[in-house]
Amino acid sequence: MALAAIQALYDDDDDKTDEIRVTRHEEDTEDRMAVLNDPAFSVMSKIKLNLTPAIAIQPIDTSSFLDIKTREVLYNPKYEDMYAPIYGPTNPNLTQQQRTFKNVLNGYAESTTLSDFQFENQRRTFDSFGYAVDPTVGEHATPQLVGDQIRAEINEGMTIFETAKKPAGEKRKKDKNYDSGDVEGFQGPWAAYADEITTSRPSEEEQKEIDEYLSKRRKAKRPTRDEQNAIRARDPESTTLDKEAEDPSSTTLHIKDPYDYQGRSFLHIPQDVGVNLRSEDPPQRCFIPKQCIHTYKGHTKAIQKIHYFPVSAHLFLTCSMDCKVKLWEFYNERRCVRTYAGHSQAVRDVSFNFGGTEFLSASYDKSVKLWDTETGQVKSKFSVRKIPYCVSFNPSESKQHLFICGMSDKKILCFDIRSGHVVQEYDRHLGAINTVTFVDRNRRIVSTSDDKSIRVWEWNIPVDFKYIAEPTMHSMPAVAQSKNGRYLAFQSMDNQIRIMEPMANFRWKSKKVFKGHMVSGYACGLDFSPDMSYVISGDADGHLVIWDWKTTRVFEKIKAHDNVCIDAKWHWHEKSRVLTAGWDNVVKLWD
Repeated sequence: MALAAIQALYDDDDDKTDEIRVTRHEEDTEDRMAVLNDPAFSVMSKIKLNLTPAIAIQPIDTSSFLDIKTREVLYNPKYEDMYAPIYGPTNPNLTQQQRTFKNVLNGYAESTTLSDFQFENQRRTFDSFGYAVDPTVGEHATPQLVGDQIRAEINEGMTIFETAKKPAGEKRKKDKNYDSGDVEGFQGPWAAYADEITTSRPSEEEQKEIDEYLSKRRKAKRPTRDEQNAIRARDPESTTLDKEAEDPSSTTLHIKDPYDYQGRSFLHIPQDVGVNLRSEDPPQRCFIPKQCIHTYKGHTKAIQKIHYFPVSAHLFLTCSMDCKVKLWEFYNERRCVRTYAGHSQAVRDVSFNFGGTEFLSASYDKSVKLWDTETGQVKSKFSVRKIPYCVSFNPSESKQHLFICGMSDKKILCFDIRSGHVVQEYDRHLGAINTVTFVDRNRRIVSTSDDKSIRVWEWNIPVDFKYIAEPTMHSMPAVAQSKNGRYLAFQSMDNQIRIMEPMANFRWKSKKVFKGHMVSGYACGLDFSPDMSYVISGDADGHLVIWDWKTTRVFEKIKAHDNVCIDAKWHWHEKSRVLTAGWDNVVKLWD
């Protein structure tokens, strides 16, 4: 039933559509008949239309047209052809700027010819004087200047090259005297100019500034101990000496018996330790240390250097990053004898004099202090403008008033303790000075620097007579000399130890190269055994590394410290005792 109903519905729709089509056809037929019966239509139907009329075609000279993209023209076009408007349809949506011809991305660039000299001449003239020739004016037109017109009028428009030239008549004259017979007045080619000023004095304003600076410096100068005592003697209640003017250095004695029953201080060489500490002969046979027998504790920060007491080595100094220097016993109870505190920053190096009664300390506070070993008193203070990296007394007994100091400003300074002034300066290095070592019976010094070179100097002559530098060399921040003075060991930053013979014209021993430790970036100290059987060194991993001198092989690696083992020193009179210092704030004795 449902399908029948749907079929009937579609049939009804088709019948209605057919009726609408018949009605529209009848209406169109009536309209056509009305148009044909119109008299105007009958007149137009008599005119004949020709849809393809004959047109006279004129030939066009295509040779006068140039393609803007053409790179090669096979004939000589005229000016009108070159600059004629472009033929063809144009895009009506383009703006006037977009329709213009471009030979570069942002417009049209016209090429021109200009020499490099003219361009550089005008550029320098504009940089120096503020004016230059207008580049937009043609080559044959009158040149016009742009920029500072006032300066251009003063210089009459001349360029930088023209103003540098002087007229021939303004050449400076010399006071010539070529008479060789005049011995005192002969000048020859070295004559001075007639208007040359050989002496210069500061102006009045500069002189005032200099006077003010000198007066402030005199006021800021601290009085010496003798001057302080004289001021106190004249006026005990004087307030001119404040705490800042006094020396802040202090010392602490840690032992209760600094003197023995005969009144001898702790500097006296002991004779009851079982070893002849006054002997100049080394032990006949040395052995490798096996274990740590004592640990020296007292510093609160990393230790930098170990330095033995001269001749006997029954005492030794340590300097640390805690700004203090400590004196320790090597034998007996191995106590800390005295602490020397006076530097405001870390202490870099220490050095005893010939007898051990005094020592020097170099610090990062840009000062070097001379201490009395027994009393701890500061005898002298040497203020330097740069950081002293190394310091050393002259080992000669007759020159104990002189010491040298390697500075961070590439100089080696020689000070006189008596005057406190610099008496010699060695200035040839190109980097900070790391070490200075006396060789050849103290007549020469060997210096190493951050410039990766080694220089050898004659004492008191500020010109190096030996310069050692190779492309493969690295910086050498630590140097050790054998007890017999025949060899120098250099700690190289490429994790090697190289040996030099100073008595053989400072030549390297190519077969003596010690490897197997890691010291790159650290100034780890090294040393020889007294019998020249072993070479020892610290390394960055805290090891004490021991090599055989003959075979250059590593005999043993001992884990000595938890941090960097920065220094290692073999005792001069002991067969197997070695001191090591580390950045874990302790010094260890190995046997």
